[in-house]
Amino acid sequence: MSEHSGDRQTESREEDVSDADGGVSEDASAELGDGPDRLLAALETDIDSPTAEPGDELRQRVEESDTEAVAHTLAALDETVTELETELADERERTDDLESRLRRKQADFQNYKKRQKERLETERERATEELVERLLDVRDNLERALSTDADTDIRGGVESTLAQFDRELDRENVEPIEPAVGDTVDPGRHEVLATVPSAEPADTIADVHRPGYEMAGKLLRPARVTVSDGDTDDSEGTETDAGNDTETEADTNTRTTTDSETDA
Repeated sequence: MSEHSGDRQTESREEDVSDADGGVSEDASAELGDGPDRLLAALETDIDSPTAEPGDELRQRVEESDTEAVAHTLAALDETVTELETELADERERTDDLESRLRRKQADFQNYKKRQKERLETERERATEELVERLLDVRDNLERALSTDADTDIRGGVESTLAQFDRELDRENVEPIEPAVGDTVDPGRHEVLATVPSAEPADTIADVHRPGYEMAGKLLRPARVTVSDGDTDDSEGTETDAGNDTETEADTNTRTTTDSETDA
């Protein structure tokens, strides 16, 4: 019995030696093969489990894993971190470049707006100067017309000056607004002063009191007009009354002349 016991102990020791010389068992080999994945799972567990003690799971996995597998996993992680840091640095550099270019563009645009504003102001001043220079000739002609003798007929000179003034307005694309009697009222271009009795159709222009003007399609001032109320009876009655008043005045003048001749 003791001999058999000694044989079993000897076989057990030989198996232990065989295991030591042959490396790791199949279970251990499988465990080591999963070393990197288990380490990553441990990292995720520590991150996703705020109630767990930091590093406990990871420490246990490291202790249970093979040293070579841990080193390989850390090297892979280090390489990944290096690549991400490089990409981050490139993106930051690209962002800085874009921001710098944007600031330059904004500065250039502000300078452009400033130059355009100054140029427009200069052109506006020059345009005003040219117009004033041309109007000075019109003023000179009016002054010459007024400086003539009181008995001199200046109508021709005034008409010539008015024509010159109209030519200057035409050069500036200024057009008169002179609606005809009977035209439809345009609220955008006509200013209605009153509604008066007239033989013209209702809501049409009865008379133009002052012409309007527009420049390059922009209204400078509206034409002032009166509008007909369409009441032709009042208009005819007014004309009849005016005729009667004229006849009465003529009769009075005739009687006065006759009396004067009789006294003489």
